[in-house]
Amino acid sequence: MTSAIYAPGAADVIERHTFSVLVENEPGVLARVIGLFSGRGYNIESLTVAEVDRANGLSRINLVTTGSRMIIEQIRNQLDRLVPVHKVRDLTVEGAHLEREIALIKVVGTGEKRVESLRIADIFRAHVVDSTNTSFVFEMTGRPEKVDAFIRLMEPLGLIEISRTGVVAMARGVEGI
Repeated sequence: MTSAIYAPGAADVIERHTFSVLVENEPGVLARVIGLFSGRGYNIESLTVAEVDRANGLSRINLVTTGSRMIIEQIRNQLDRLVPVHKVRDLTVEGAHLEREIALIKVVGTGEKRVESLRIADIFRAHVVDSTNTSFVFEMTGRPEKVDAFIRLMEPLGLIEISRTGVVAMARGVEGI
């Protein structure tokens, strides 16, 4: 799932990369990771964190960022050097991986717009998790591009609110992080 765009005037192609980082589950770790990005002017497009191994006190950070190849390599090297980091994987360059996101999307409408929002939700396999006479809250799980497409289609139908989890990612195959 590599996506690259050319930024006019830039020295290099801008790429989107997904990192999976295994860290100690202790206070301040996330602040150090975020500090690495903010201190160098790197952008974080998506960030999720959760404990994944209670017995060993480990958490997993899934992080999506963009930059030139040189910037991406700097990010990886700097993440590797952080003391509480056990392992860094750039899933984008390591091969096949899965990315998923959950979103709650609130749409307000009546009549044909209401019917159309339900029809589109069915096509995208979004579930109604709350309903009133004039609104729906849809829950959707899928690749970020799928979530983006659903949101774009809901905009003219009365979209008023979105809440997204951010990307969770994992390499395919038999190896773990």
